[in-house]
Amino acid sequence: MNVEQFLYHEARLLDTHQLEAWLELFTADAVYWVPLEREQRDAQHTSSLIYDDRTLLGLRVQQACHPRAHARLPLARTVHQVSNVSIIEEAGDELKVASTLALIEWRNEKQRLWGALVEHRLRRANGSFRIAHKRVELVNSEGELDGIAILF
Repeated sequence: MNVEQFLYHEARLLDTHQLEAWLELFTADAVYWVPLEREQRDAQHTSSLIYDDRTLLGLRVQQACHPRAHARLPLARTVHQVSNVSIIEEAGDELKVASTLALIEWRNEKQRLWGALVEHRLRRANGSFRIAHKRVELVNSEGELDGIAILF
């Protein structure tokens, strides 16, 4: 599987609510980061919209899949459009990959459009890849977001 196909596969898992399978794409030491500020470089000493290690990401997925997670009901329907995929760095078994994301969300009779610059750090594994780090820099991260109930 090439890098583009892997990113398309990841998007499809999210769009079809296969969240446990999506979680399995992440390494044990993975980080999933949605910064609060444009070009934010430090997640440890500044606020972020989301900054999850693999354990917290697992809890996020568990909560989203729980039948009594009322804050997330109804589940949003989404379409992730991944484009402009490019490998920006390669070192050993790891690749740093940049892409753009346009995401359409339909929830509670309301449609929202999200845009982001995305950066993955992928590790080669068994003819495919696993996600060691995913950074989603929303174009409107500093604006009013009205709650985020989806995964990017």
